[in-house]
Amino acid sequence: MTWLRALKETARTGLTIERTRLEPLVALRGACGVAIVIGLILWLESPPLAVASAFGAFASGIATFQRSWRPRPVLALAAAGGLAVSTFLGYVAAAHPLAFVILLGAWSLLAGMAWAVGPVSGLVATQMVAVMLVTVTLPTSVLGAVHHAALIAFGGLVQAALIVLVPIRPWGAQRDALADAFAAEADFARRLREDPVAPFDPQPLMDARHAASMTPRQARRRPLQLRGYRALAERIRPVLASLADPVVGAPATGPERERVRDLLQAAGTVLDAVAHAIRWGKPVRLPVEAMAVLEVPASGPMLHGAARRSALRLMALLAEVVESADEPLETVAPAHPTPPPAASAAESPAEGTAAARPADREADRPGESAGGQPVAQVAPARHTLLRPTVPRLVPLALRAIHRELRWGSPVLRHAMRLAAVACAGYLLGSLLPLGHGYWAPMASVMVMRPDFEQTYARGVARFTGTLVGVALGGAMMALARPGEWVSAGLAVVCVGLMYLLMRTGFTVASACISAYVVFLLGIAGEGWSQTVQDRVGLTLLGGLLAMAAYALFPAWETPKLRDRLADWLQANGRYAVAVFGGHAHPLERRPRHVRDALLDARAARLAWEQSEARAQAEPVRHRGISRRSAGAAQTALSTMGRVTMLLEAHPPDRSAPASPAAEEFAAALRGALPDAADAVRARQPLDWTAVHAALDAWRTREGTEALPVRCAELLVDALDELAGALSRGPGGKNRARRRV
Repeated sequence: MTWLRALKETARTGLTIERTRLEPLVALRGACGVAIVIGLILWLESPPLAVASAFGAFASGIATFQRSWRPRPVLALAAAGGLAVSTFLGYVAAAHPLAFVILLGAWSLLAGMAWAVGPVSGLVATQMVAVMLVTVTLPTSVLGAVHHAALIAFGGLVQAALIVLVPIRPWGAQRDALADAFAAEADFARRLREDPVAPFDPQPLMDARHAASMTPRQARRRPLQLRGYRALAERIRPVLASLADPVVGAPATGPERERVRDLLQAAGTVLDAVAHAIRWGKPVRLPVEAMAVLEVPASGPMLHGAARRSALRLMALLAEVVESADEPLETVAPAHPTPPPAASAAESPAEGTAAARPADREADRPGESAGGQPVAQVAPARHTLLRPTVPRLVPLALRAIHRELRWGSPVLRHAMRLAAVACAGYLLGSLLPLGHGYWAPMASVMVMRPDFEQTYARGVARFTGTLVGVALGGAMMALARPGEWVSAGLAVVCVGLMYLLMRTGFTVASACISAYVVFLLGIAGEGWSQTVQDRVGLTLLGGLLAMAAYALFPAWETPKLRDRLADWLQANGRYAVAVFGGHAHPLERRPRHVRDALLDARAARLAWEQSEARAQAEPVRHRGISRRSAGAAQTALSTMGRVTMLLEAHPPDRSAPASPAAEEFAAALRGALPDAADAVRARQPLDWTAVHAALDAWRTREGTEALPVRCAELLVDALDELAGALSRGPGGKNRARRRV
């Protein structure tokens, strides 16, 4: 992509306004926190102190709106503490320009490295640099610095207290994440009706897993609907896919396919009802038509073989998830989702009684007893994903930062860019004959991110929003000429709008923030015309500095694409080896081992998708892999993961005999993975000869009708497609060594 096209695409992204679900009560609560701080300080202290202290409540409120699963009061207090320390250090060094520039550079470097811990930490650290630049404009002594820092911390305390005293939809973020997971499953079921091999985005399941991680105190207080039932959504997904798949499930056409389509539609309806119940904490309401479909019919089309097992497992899992999410169960018409035991047995006489029981009948699975029966309330502490408390997070954060202390790290490069731009912007702003010179470095700090697309998109959005915000705010100041208290009220209104609309786009948020700054300066008696001129000019300067810094010292994702692809291949391979290993030794299969491998594969897929999306927006040529090859390779690896998931949905009974052929296939795949990953990174052809030989031996011993053999064939086909995708030269010639 050329630079011109990249700039156009990022500008379009930055100016995009999205439609999103608004939370007016939460925004109102945050605005009330800012109003309390401004009102009290304006009443008890002076207008300049009210302007400076308002930043603490404002920034702490922004921190509580970020996508984090920690308690919101903790986020507000952590942000307030960091802002207070930043304010104190800035005031102490402000009297000495050289010392302040050195401190600003070091503080910005640390703020940039905070992105190694996570995006929320990175954003809060960015706010700390911004408050150091803003509040030090008021001269004071060391004792005054303590006073100012206390005022900043007071703003965070007010926000935290309001969250505790006025709880608005507690556990809302966790409920939304879990509900989104079930809603994604429902959408997946409906798409499978039309496309039996439709892809599934695992991001909602990953978000639900992150939301399930909580501190011990949170784990003791969470609602019943959030206690361990996320695992049910995880187990439903492979069952849906195996039921719809024309190779391992029902035939592609005929009465059985129509029966599968009806089951998938009913499953989508039930999962949507469960998602709604979890999101709003209400009883599950199920239409009787959907529940009738989820009962084994007395007559009509009957499923056979693997499709029958999948259907019975789906019925049992849906019954379990409804019972788990319900407080209590309620249906539109009298109907119970659990299939009658006699009916279940009637449709599964040939495959053994294990098919009629819920999937993966291990006693250590949340939501089941040792006998495989649903349990109404299951929340053992040993199943909780415990999140480290704030004190225990410190060593983990230090280790994360230490891992990024390498020259090729995008986080380290971002930190170095941030430090250089903050210092350069501060010096330029001080030298220019304009007031409020700190606006230039603050604009740079607020728009800079570790990747190219976000930095440039936010830079354009920041400048555009600033133009709109200062124009509207300046016009109102010129026409109405409000006093101190009216200006304070208008500033609070702008804060409320920013909290309400901040997720719709950075342009809207920047406009609200700019108008907020205009009214804040109006409290202190600043002239509106000078404010507009200075704000626009210095914001443009700061944005240009941020963009120039990334252009001169970039951290492109494009050269890393092959590394990300190799990591995904290895993770998918480990997942496949774990699943095939369970079929090789049924008595020794370890569901937890398979689960961990699946999570690693998901993380590797997400890393690839994020890296590939960023590379698409970068103004550099693809080195080593074209867009077409990258798309084909992604399809092949997605197919590889999907095939493994299909086989995981049909685990063997522990009493089944061992399969030496399956063990040989898993060993061949395990042995070929390291060389294949190295070949992907080194742009060498892939060689799956050993895997093909193991598959041929398996076919010879057990035939081609067994489900594991058919899945192994699909897996090898996906590996061959990957080899072909990565070996296409400029002329389209396939240089891969594959067995035809």
